[in-house]
Amino acid sequence: MTDAGPPPTGELSTVLRPQQSPEYYVAQANLYFDTLDTRADPALVPEYSTRVARWEWPPWLKLTGYERDLMISSTRQALFFEPSTVPTRDCRAFDVQPFARCHVSFSYDGGACPIYEEFTFNDQGEMTFIEAWSPLPGLGATDDPADRWAEGPGVHRLSTRIPGLGNATGLIDPSGAWMQRAAASDPEVADFALRTEDFWGYWLRAGEESGADYFARGCGW
Repeated sequence: MTDAGPPPTGELSTVLRPQQSPEYYVAQANLYFDTLDTRADPALVPEYSTRVARWEWPPWLKLTGYERDLMISSTRQALFFEPSTVPTRDCRAFDVQPFARCHVSFSYDGGACPIYEEFTFNDQGEMTFIEAWSPLPGLGATDDPADRWAEGPGVHRLSTRIPGLGNATGLIDPSGAWMQRAAASDPEVADFALRTEDFWGYWLRAGEESGADYFARGCGW
């Protein structure tokens, strides 16, 4: 795991190019969905960076995982409270960040829940950022129905705006000068950086503010 060496610098993820095979990125994405599938071995997890972050756009709860240990524990907690399988998966690799992108459908007691999810990686092949959207109208990564893999100019994603995801190890520094400079002109980057300061507090508050029906709204039930 990469969390040593000089202080992180502020390059964006888009400066990186794939250092692993397409099959590797697809396999890592599928390993992630295995962690949310009750049929899979819970001991198997992706190659997470030590400061991996997960951002789920509303009606989901924004920052829902941060740093490797919390990512694993929060994901297991989510699976405990909302058991699911992920029987439908279409994951593909791309030559530009995010290197892995997936259309999947979760299966909950309440029904099927479609999700579009993207995965950013560092040069070591570690997963550094996970970003998820409901693909329902008005909630997806893009309003263009023809842009299935969010490759067009109208994509609304956070991963390509977070300073540090493109440095040598993909490590971010939420309180560093690069992040603060970006946050000053980008309210969504500022919101991300703020939530990293108190992960559990903001996650619990987001759940309270979203209301009891946020799953139904995001899944289209």
